[in-house]
Amino acid sequence: MSTITNYHYTMTTLTTSAEITQEMFIKGCVAGRRDAQERLYNYYSPKMFGICLRYAENYQSGEDILQEGFIKVFNNIDKFRGEGSLEGWIKRIFINTAIQHHRNLKKHGRHAELEEVRFEQVKEVAVDNMATQDLLQLIQQLAPGYRAVFNLYVIEGYSHKEIADKLNIAEGTSKSQLSRARELLQKMIQANEI
Repeated sequence: MSTITNYHYTMTTLTTSAEITQEMFIKGCVAGRRDAQERLYNYYSPKMFGICLRYAENYQSGEDILQEGFIKVFNNIDKFRGEGSLEGWIKRIFINTAIQHHRNLKKHGRHAELEEVRFEQVKEVAVDNMATQDLLQLIQQLAPGYRAVFNLYVIEGYSHKEIADKLNIAEGTSKSQLSRARELLQKMIQANEI
């Protein structure tokens, strides 16, 4: 077998294997099989927990979002149409769950809503040399509104209009909260460099 043919065979086998695994996860979970749910949880929970922690105010809150997100995944997995990856579908559920968690905090008055304030543009946060865990801890120190906007814009790639729609805030508020979050992160990073 030539090197090119061998490479093609290997890539085809890998793709097929990933598709079979995804299909097995889905079929088993739709059937309510606990072993399939456990496998899906073990496979995706590390990545999803990272998302939860970015939006949560602390570790315990991140665990709550993780649990709630997987309940939604298992209750709705029969609605997955196979358009795109299973991981992408699950990730959207977790982002929406985290946003709902943010809204619930706001609704129950557990954090004050931030007013729209104009802030000067600050330099981009220099995070290339920081460990991921250190950056996550700094992000968790942000106020819930700042943290949500920062995550949605910088990490998830949403526009300010999309963020405003998701969080039920003005587009200008999204922009000012992002600017303020960047400013605060910059100060925290500089304080940690000393």
